[in-house]
Amino acid sequence: MKTPIQPWWHPDRMARRAANLKARGAMARALRRWFEDGGFEEVETPALQVSPGLEPHLMAFATELVGSHPDDRLTLRLHTSPEFTMKKLLVAGLPRIFQLAHVYRNGERSPTHSPEFTMLEWYRAGAGYRDLMDDCIGLTRALCAAAGVDILRRGDLICDPLAEWEVLTVQEAFQRHVGIDLLATAPDPTRPDVTLLAQAAEAVGIHAHAGDSWEDLFFRISLDRIEPHLGMGRPTFLTDYPVSMAALSRPKPEDGRVAERFELYACGVELANAFGELTDAAVQKARFESDMDLKQALYGERYPIDADFLAALEFGLPDCAGIALGFDRLVMLATNAAAIDDVLWAPVALP
Repeated sequence: MKTPIQPWWHPDRMARRAANLKARGAMARALRRWFEDGGFEEVETPALQVSPGLEPHLMAFATELVGSHPDDRLTLRLHTSPEFTMKKLLVAGLPRIFQLAHVYRNGERSPTHSPEFTMLEWYRAGAGYRDLMDDCIGLTRALCAAAGVDILRRGDLICDPLAEWEVLTVQEAFQRHVGIDLLATAPDPTRPDVTLLAQAAEAVGIHAHAGDSWEDLFFRISLDRIEPHLGMGRPTFLTDYPVSMAALSRPKPEDGRVAERFELYACGVELANAFGELTDAAVQKARFESDMDLKQALYGERYPIDADFLAALEFGLPDCAGIALGFDRLVMLATNAAAIDDVLWAPVALP
């Protein structure tokens, strides 16, 4: 007879998570101390937004706000990131802010994904994306100390946050791990050429699929051939993404082919995504429209652009840098938990 699976609230299952949750609490307390010592203000922003975040591949949860009159209804969505509202607070004059926010992404369920999870975001006015690298190093070391560990682990994989952290550009990563000159496949940096990337990939034994875009092929190569090597033995900053993948980041002044963006990896797991923030409202609007055109083409829907956010950019977002870090994932690596549910007080219930 098959043994029934215990519900998450069963005392035996809770006991198996107890050490992970104790570490989680210690890390959250240390996180707030670290930011307070650095002069940051903790903020709280609404999860319900007109525009939940406009990354084309992220799916939001929709709901309806009902006013005092039955016909007074507005479709809102749970934010996929508190980014837009936090940047409005920068415009309002707050120079250093952080938030430990619950965020929501539909269609995401795996050992490292939950539909509702905890995102740490922080922003620095008058700073660049490399300043955020220093933040990541200091913060990660402080949180590991609070959890009583000096090594991040995922199964048999290890990552030493006390070692010197690796800084690797996307261009260097493609050349090192795949043998592809990625920037050569984008003679027009804003419109990379899928044919050129497919030819380069074919030469090293990677076959493009029918209908692939340049971005599709980029991500498949990254997931299969590059990410498994990142953050092994020591954390890795993967920096300077092609400008066509700039999202909300600004082009790098020294090389307009790439953007001021990095992702942080440990044990092959992506922990954070950071930007030297774009402050030009017109450029940002054009990027949003392009992203929503892509979302419409791929998934048959689009989300509203936050006009209030564009108005804030027009008013004047200061030069700044911002980052989003998956807090649950960092707890996973600090406790060597096998799945994200093992570090959550309660998982999102599924039937």
